[in-house]
Amino acid sequence: MADTDSPRITGKDQLVAFHASGARAPQDWRIGTEHEKFGFRLDDLRPPSYEGEQGIGALLKGLTRFGWQPVEEGGNIIALLRDDASITLEPAGQFELSGAQLENIHQTCKETNQHLAEVKAVGDELGIGFLGMGFQPKWARSDMPWMPKGRYKIMREYMPKVGTLGLDMMTRTCTVQTNLDFENEADMVKKFRVSLALQPVATALFADSPFTEGKPNGYLSYRSHIWTDTDPDRTGMLDFVFEDGFGFERYVDYLLDVPMYFAYRDKKYIDCAGRSFRDFLNGKLAPLPGELPTLADWSDHMTTAFPEVRLKKYLEMRGADGGPWRRLCALPAFWVGLLYDTEALDAAWDLVKDFSMAERNQLRDGVPKQGLKLPFRNSSMRELAIEALKISALGLKNRRRLNRHGDDEALFLHPLMEIALANETPAERKLALYHGVWNGDIDQIFKQFAY
Repeated sequence: MADTDSPRITGKDQLVAFHASGARAPQDWRIGTEHEKFGFRLDDLRPPSYEGEQGIGALLKGLTRFGWQPVEEGGNIIALLRDDASITLEPAGQFELSGAQLENIHQTCKETNQHLAEVKAVGDELGIGFLGMGFQPKWARSDMPWMPKGRYKIMREYMPKVGTLGLDMMTRTCTVQTNLDFENEADMVKKFRVSLALQPVATALFADSPFTEGKPNGYLSYRSHIWTDTDPDRTGMLDFVFEDGFGFERYVDYLLDVPMYFAYRDKKYIDCAGRSFRDFLNGKLAPLPGELPTLADWSDHMTTAFPEVRLKKYLEMRGADGGPWRRLCALPAFWVGLLYDTEALDAAWDLVKDFSMAERNQLRDGVPKQGLKLPFRNSSMRELAIEALKISALGLKNRRRLNRHGDDEALFLHPLMEIALANETPAERKLALYHGVWNGDIDQIFKQFAY
C-alpha cells in the first residue's frame, strides 16, 4: 500500500533501478511460494462471507493464536503477518499464503504443511473446509461474497469495461505460483524467456479447473482460459520479452503502459482506473493533480499487471491452477530445477530458443482446452512436458539440497512426472470421476479433495 513517506519518483531511471535492485548473488537466491484455496462451509458447501461467526474474518482472527499479527483496513482484519510470510484475501475470500523466502523445496513443503494444518485446526472449529483447485466448481459468480478491501471495489467496477471474465478471475479462481531470483539483467532476461516459453507446460501439468456451476465447462484449465478475456492491457505472453535489447527498461515501459487501478492515500484507495501512470510521472494524474508518484505507488501498480510471468524485484511464475498439497510443493520444485542450476537453465533455453512467437502463443492458447494432448510440432505437449521435467530433475539433483533422509529436491517432481507419463491431467481425472462413480454429483469434489 502506497504512502507519502515513500521516495518520490522523478524519472523513469528510478523505476529501472528499482527492478535492477532485486539482483542477488546465486548463493543468496531464495524461493517464495504463494498458493490460494477456496473456503467452503462444511454444512452447505457455500463460500463463507467475511462477516459472522462462520466467516473469513473469524478465521483470520482464529489464526492469530499461531503468532500471526493482524493487518486491518477500515476496522476489519484483511491480512496476517508472521516473520516474512503473510496470509491475504483474494476478492471472494480465497485464502492465500504468501510464503517466506526459503532456501530449498524441503523447507517450502514444510511451510505449506504447517500452514494447511493451522488453517484446518481453526477451520474445523468454525465448520469451514478448504479446497485446492483452479476454479470454483459449484457456485455461480452471484453466489460469491466480496471481501471488505477498497482496491477490490475499484477493480470490480472496472473489470466489466475491459473483458467479460474479469469478475470470474477475481472471485472464482485460485492459483499456486513461485517467485524466484536472478543474478543480473542478463540472467533475468534468460530466465524470463525460458519461463514464459515453458509456462504452458506448467498450465498443462497443473490443469485442474474443468467445472463451472456443477457441470463440465469444456476446458481442463478454465482458470487459464479466463485470463484470455480479463483485460488485454495487462495479461498475456509478453512477446516483447523475446526481442533483442529486452531488459529492465523495456519491462518498465510495458508497465507504464498498463492502465492504473488506484492510488493509496491517507489509508484510502483513490479510483484511478484506466488512467496513465505516465501522466502520474508528469504530475498530471487527474485524481491527484500536481502530485508525483512514490516508489510505493509503483510497487502497487506492479501488482496490477497479470502476465503469465511477472517481473518485480524477482520473477513470478503465474501459469498454474491451485491444487492439493503435493502439487503445491511440486510447482516451486519444477521452476527451481529449471532456473536455479546453470546446466539445467542452458538445457531449458536450448529446448525453447527456436520456438516462434506464433508457437509460443499457440501453446498458451491451446493448453486450457487440450492440456497435455495439445499437438505441438511432430508430437504433443506431453512430450514437451516430459523433457522439461527431465531437465528440472537434473537441475534439482545438481543443487544437492538434501533432506534428513538423503533425498534431493527432485522427489517433489514425482506427482508431475506421473501426470505426464499417464498423459492425464488432474482435470481429466476429476472428469472421469464425475462421469463415473460420482454420477454427475459435483458435491463429491468437496468431500474427496478437501485439504
